[in-house]
Amino acid sequence: MKRYIALLRGINISGKNKIAMSALKAGLSELGFADASTYLNSGNVVFSSEINDKKILADKIQSMIKEKFELDIPIYVLLQEELQDILDNAPNWWDSNNKEIYDNIIFIMPPLTYDELYNEIGSPKDEYEKICNYKNIVFWSFSRKDYRKTNWWSKTASSNVSSMITIRTANTLRKIAEM
Repeated sequence: MKRYIALLRGINISGKNKIAMSALKAGLSELGFADASTYLNSGNVVFSSEINDKKILADKIQSMIKEKFELDIPIYVLLQEELQDILDNAPNWWDSNNKEIYDNIIFIMPPLTYDELYNEIGSPKDEYEKICNYKNIVFWSFSRKDYRKTNWWSKTASSNVSSMITIRTANTLRKIAEM
């Protein structure tokens, strides 16, 4: 049995797409997933499964959410060991514990690619933000006080590909990797 992470896009944000984490965990148990746990209230789930296909897992979770909660939520699934590999290969400027910098990872949902995301959003503004692609995810850091001046901040939410990405902070990902 392998340990997986499911990142649900856009739930429990500003009162929209509400899903109680206890109900979500119950739904995962009904699907036959073991040891389901959540982190925060924003769609970070860790679970175990004998299914070895991330697309099948994402489809099962997405179908369950449609049925139980009447929501069509994009799901990104990865192995817990893949998340650890991502964190182990972060650029040296990312996750520096500098409180003035906001460190994130953008998870790109297939079939979207990094090149398509980059072409849609454009170049980062070097004086305010940094990006680095690794295995079709993007390390992204920016100045907290200047976030409105970045190119990527507004465009990740308003671009034509915004529904095909989900973003998590460095702190959230470190916690999930340990679950």
